[in-house]
Amino acid sequence: MALVLHGYIHSVYVRIARLALTEKGVAYERVEVNPFVPESVGVYRALHPFGRVPTLVHDGFVLYETGAITRYVDRRFAGPALQPDEPRALARMDQIIGVADSYAYWPLVRQVFAHRVMRPRLGRPADEAEIDRGLAAAPTVLAALEALAGPEAFLTGPTLSLADLHLGAMIAYFAQAPEGKALLARYDRLAGWWQRLASRPSMAATEPPRSA
Repeated sequence: MALVLHGYIHSVYVRIARLALTEKGVAYERVEVNPFVPESVGVYRALHPFGRVPTLVHDGFVLYETGAITRYVDRRFAGPALQPDEPRALARMDQIIGVADSYAYWPLVRQVFAHRVMRPRLGRPADEAEIDRGLAAAPTVLAALEALAGPEAFLTGPTLSLADLHLGAMIAYFAQAPEGKALLARYDRLAGWWQRLASRPSMAATEPPRSA
């Protein structure tokens, strides 16, 4: 079986796919693709016409879009189920993933994490105005997620789902910023959930290097 994940090691969405593969116990190869390097993307467009990451190739079957990849991995391979059977829990999973993509990713990752944490690591200046905009938007996002999170161990119930992996990859970056960590602590349900998720072996196994 040839299973190859193409993507950028620091990408949230690549990590989401890696988390799904790791939680399922699936072995795979990884090919680094830096979407910020034109030469790398030029070759990669043969797999992904839009040049985004990740792309999964399984025995010649090419699949891009993170949600499609993680659902395929869950359906195709043995291991613990990562999607609930109960319709409302499944709908909640899809809803949380949608909220994470539409409303959480930009302020939490691209604004707060990228400017407070990643840019300084790269020796680049942070834009404080971007950080402020991200922090201004974050409470609405976190409050919405706090309301959607169930009372059990994970976001949609007692067992892990794709919602946990999808949001978790974003919170892992957001919480590296001191302001992000402090803000997250104000939301009891989310903070407790994050503590549980952060301790999972899959999180350690997929953590991107903290250097450029």
